[in-house]
Amino acid sequence: MSEGKKLPEQDVPPGSEGCPGEDAFGFGDDLELNPFDGLPFSSRYYKLLKERKTLPVWKVRCEFVDALVSNQLVIVSGSAKTGKSAQIPQWCAEFCLSAQYQHGMVVCTQIHRQQAIDLALRVADEMDVNIGHEVGYTIPLETCCSSDTVLRYCTDDMLLREMMSDPLLEHYGAIIIDQAHERNVSTDILLGLLKDILPQRPELRVVVLTVPPATDKLLGHYGSVPVIRLEASCPAEVVYSNSSHKDYFYSALRLVLEIHRTKEEGDIAVFFASAQEVDCAHSILQREGTRLGVELGQMVPVVLCPGQGGLLPILGEEPGSRRSRRVFLSAQQGGDVLWATDSVNFVIDTGVEKRFVYNPRIRANSEVLRPISRFQADVRKQLSGPTGKCFCLYPEERQLPAEHSPQILESNITSTVLFLKRMEIAGLGHCDFIDRPDPEGFMQALEELDYLAALDNDGNLSEIGIIISEFPLDPQMAKALLASCEFDCVSEMLTIAAMLSAPSCFLEPPAGMTHEAVHCHRKFQHTEGDHFTLINIYNAFKQSQREPYFSVEKWCGDYFLDHPALKTADAIRSELTDILNRIELPVSEPSFGTRTNTHNIKRALLAGFFMQIARDVDGAGNYFMLTHKHVAQVHPFSSYGAKAHKLGLPEWVVFHEYTLSENNCMRTVSEISPEVFIQMAPQYFFYNLPPSESKDILQNILAQDGPRNCKDKKQRVPTINKDANKDSVVAVQSYDRCVIQ
Repeated sequence: MSEGKKLPEQDVPPGSEGCPGEDAFGFGDDLELNPFDGLPFSSRYYKLLKERKTLPVWKVRCEFVDALVSNQLVIVSGSAKTGKSAQIPQWCAEFCLSAQYQHGMVVCTQIHRQQAIDLALRVADEMDVNIGHEVGYTIPLETCCSSDTVLRYCTDDMLLREMMSDPLLEHYGAIIIDQAHERNVSTDILLGLLKDILPQRPELRVVVLTVPPATDKLLGHYGSVPVIRLEASCPAEVVYSNSSHKDYFYSALRLVLEIHRTKEEGDIAVFFASAQEVDCAHSILQREGTRLGVELGQMVPVVLCPGQGGLLPILGEEPGSRRSRRVFLSAQQGGDVLWATDSVNFVIDTGVEKRFVYNPRIRANSEVLRPISRFQADVRKQLSGPTGKCFCLYPEERQLPAEHSPQILESNITSTVLFLKRMEIAGLGHCDFIDRPDPEGFMQALEELDYLAALDNDGNLSEIGIIISEFPLDPQMAKALLASCEFDCVSEMLTIAAMLSAPSCFLEPPAGMTHEAVHCHRKFQHTEGDHFTLINIYNAFKQSQREPYFSVEKWCGDYFLDHPALKTADAIRSELTDILNRIELPVSEPSFGTRTNTHNIKRALLAGFFMQIARDVDGAGNYFMLTHKHVAQVHPFSSYGAKAHKLGLPEWVVFHEYTLSENNCMRTVSEISPEVFIQMAPQYFFYNLPPSESKDILQNILAQDGPRNCKDKKQRVPTINKDANKDSVVAVQSYDRCVIQ
């Protein structure tokens, strides 16, 4: 890797000695055919080609192609809006075409699913081909590709899942890792594993797209590799503020209104610290927009988020009125979410971000407000272009950190370790991380996988661990779903897993409608807890779909439920069902509502979430969490939060999520009995719990009921039988356990 990965001369494809021009694939003087589909180019292709040639990245086309021919790995460094995310993959597709795709097709990763879709649509248009044919995309729960696809955009997590069946990514001849500077977990894993794959596949090309401040870090990781540097556009005029960072939120909103009153042309982009601030700002600006004079024109706030579907709103102009102005509200770290928007003339940067930082000692996230990095600030300054203005709501002398902390250093890496253990089976267990995770986080992840029976005595993946890794779920949820196969409650656990994996199904009620929303949600509440409430909501949603002459969207709106979130949950449930069928695990018939089914659901939940139990220590809703001795309350939107005064709070609960924040609330809580917990939790986990009054209570129950609980039980353990398709998993082995794991 340190020698620049120079390739032998015979690997140079014919005709690539110089820089291939855009007419390299001409056929005759009068007719030019598209080499990707064999059809004549349309007039739109030439119009877009003229626009593409004005992009900063086009100036380095020859340099990039030469570097790609002679090197396995190339780094392209450029700021936002240089065109690299759309043009580089097209040039890689031309490179693979010149080799007749004998080494594979092209894939380009994105962090956000909507960006993968938008880029695929744009590139298909520029290449003059049909989306879903020569150019496609793959995102969670949606694939738009065919056997003709030669260039595919996908989210980085989807490419990682492909590696479970194709460890060396032999389906691809060129891999582009976009937004490497964002340093999310999946991208860092890909960058580490590709370093190990490249020596095993000398014909493979890898292109890493990043911004200038992150280039040196990548060079330090990969060694002497060529770097293509793009010319930076002229920076916008930057205006700094001396205001306190505590009032940045309202300062940003006041500035938006002031800019709008100046009647200067151009849209506004505002970067806030969190999604909650974005939603609050959207409500305030909508309300204030109705009070503005007609002569100022309409002000339309637009929320930008990673999962946002559809295109940005196109605003028309009414005769005699001023053009409407869009105000883009974002909480994204960089400016990539606005890559396709050229109308932004003003950028307002609050200079702070809220991040969730995982603490392995207490197995919980903490919400942290901190300054953005210097390169994030630079990316945002580029968005408004040379004629625009960037308002930084912090002093010019403030020292911003050079780069933001990689996500892998601040996340729960249990799923990452499970994936890497799966890669060990394929001989790719070593991942050369750019920044290696903290050893304490590694040890906690291994300990958790061991508690879940995902590891054998040698520290390798067990049969249960291999099956758990098949599911695109958190390991605890995957273990609970696997346990439901034994307890005949698969249908119900599929629903719970899907609803908790999808975005929240509860809509934020409009101002003044909170009481009505709570009243509507209460109709779905289940006395056993929030997990069961989610089943009620999903079942009601499916029932509404079966009603003739009935609008599901209206039904969701009437009950303050998020229709897209419920559709996502339905798609996730179908995907999980397909995985269960593929690995030949039993799927029981639904029996929700019976006492036996309720008991079995709780047993399945505890099989995966026995590390997340709490006890009400004073009868007032102060829950003591046994694993780390912190105290929390039930979230006000919980079933128990709403009915606490009528029904009383349960003493023992299992919870899905806990975050250290101002209110320290547990989300998605259901009642359990300590006897069932003792039955389901591994004994070595129980004995490793820190001393507490709650543990003493459990110890007394165990002592009284010990002989019965320690009686040997048979547990069905799925084992892997590799058939011709290498996709079949059959449950055929059983062994004795003292406790169910």
